[in-house]
Amino acid sequence: SREADERTRLLPPPAATTPREGFLSPDDPAVTPYNLWSIRLLRYFTVLFAIITFLWWVLLLISIFVSPPGMHSRGSGFFDFSYTTLTLGLLLIGLLFFSTPSTAAQVSCFVIAVILLVDMIIIVSVGQIRLEEGWVGIASVVWALLISTWTVFTDRAVAWGKHEEEERLTGRQETRRTLGEWFSVLISTIFLVVIAVVAILLSATLILRVRDASLLAPGRKYYVDGDKYRIHVFCEGNKIDSKGRELPTVLFEAGETPFEYTMIKIAQNSLKNGSISRYCYADRPGIAWSENAPSPFSAATAASVLSEALARAGEDGPWVLASAGIGSIYSRVFSSRQGGEVHGILLIDPLHEDLLYRVGSAKNGFLYWAWGIISPLGIDRIPAAIFKGRTRQDRVYGRSSYQNGKYIKAKLQEALVADSLTKDEVRSSRNIQWKSVPLALISSGINIGKDGAWEDKQKDLSHLTNNLTSWDIVSKAPSEVWKTADGINTIEKRLKELV
Repeated sequence: SREADERTRLLPPPAATTPREGFLSPDDPAVTPYNLWSIRLLRYFTVLFAIITFLWWVLLLISIFVSPPGMHSRGSGFFDFSYTTLTLGLLLIGLLFFSTPSTAAQVSCFVIAVILLVDMIIIVSVGQIRLEEGWVGIASVVWALLISTWTVFTDRAVAWGKHEEEERLTGRQETRRTLGEWFSVLISTIFLVVIAVVAILLSATLILRVRDASLLAPGRKYYVDGDKYRIHVFCEGNKIDSKGRELPTVLFEAGETPFEYTMIKIAQNSLKNGSISRYCYADRPGIAWSENAPSPFSAATAASVLSEALARAGEDGPWVLASAGIGSIYSRVFSSRQGGEVHGILLIDPLHEDLLYRVGSAKNGFLYWAWGIISPLGIDRIPAAIFKGRTRQDRVYGRSSYQNGKYIKAKLQEALVADSLTKDEVRSSRNIQWKSVPLALISSGINIGKDGAWEDKQKDLSHLTNNLTSWDIVSKAPSEVWKTADGINTIEKRLKELV
């Protein structure tokens, strides 16, 4: 051996960097938990669960646009999609960082599991929520709970396997991590914290839904379409006047927003001042208290289920149909199917079928879909409830109803078929419509003034029947004409004449 000099070590190399005789270095690639068949089996099962979850995720995505047989949800269908997306995220993170278990990941997954357990209990125990979610929603949240529990179990099992292999192959458990391992732990923890925040937001929105479900409907809900879902119908007033004559019932069809928030003022004022003796309205599927219909859902389907709901409610006309905006599209199809039972039609700034392309544009469809996907997070509903004092009335039928997942699903369904099925059905209804029915048309002065196409189509709608009794253009009135004093006076006047 060479003589000692200033470079000669005084102490032997540390054991951490020099493997002991018969053992491997901790950095050797052979030191891995994958040596254990049980760990490999856990990974195989995780891959299998990821494949199953992905297939379920794709099926739920398709069901938003077209409802497969037996998979219709009376709610929006966005909640079960959110739970499945969360589940898929957990599985992908578990697979990407399978060999780098950490206490932070285990704690995060445990917190997520507890939150999902609370969600499952709420969905199963609250009757209205259970009906809206159906078996699809319940299965999705249960699967999410099972997978979150599975991720905790696999992470702990991999940590155990890692320690076992280190003791067997290096002679001791490794307490340090490489820079790459620390980076993996950091990234996985960040993703899991994000998922935990998503789970918390889902729970908060679910609690708001429970609160909203406690708001009783003013009318009754009737099963339609083979008892797949329920339509809310409300009627008020008497069909017989003071002289014993039977008068028509005014059947209202709201436009873009729920009737209870907009046209209810017209109905109540007209009933109070004697312009009408009785009125009814039905919320379209997904609006206010009505449940969502299967997709696709066109104007003809809406007219069919409205007829069925009215029949089950014991309401059989005769009718004076009063509709506004896009509601006139549905009302016209309904009118064509009722024949002689319709004694008058009042169109309030109606949408023409040739302008349905504005409703059914690809941009509108995508925005409604994207809005619906993130709606379970309650990004708008939760702050509005906490900081702006929005009540359950606001969320069910009021100024915040547009934030409701059911409403968004209804508008998405409307946009998907507006320029195809619905447009063809309305054109056909025009040929079937009885030409002798009295027709009153009220148009927005603002819309006519700024949109030449709107003015031309209003003129065309004045020829819907051969018995136009009046056409009023209310100056300085928006599309919701009743928001002005002149508008509501004109509407009440024309209703009285038609009745």
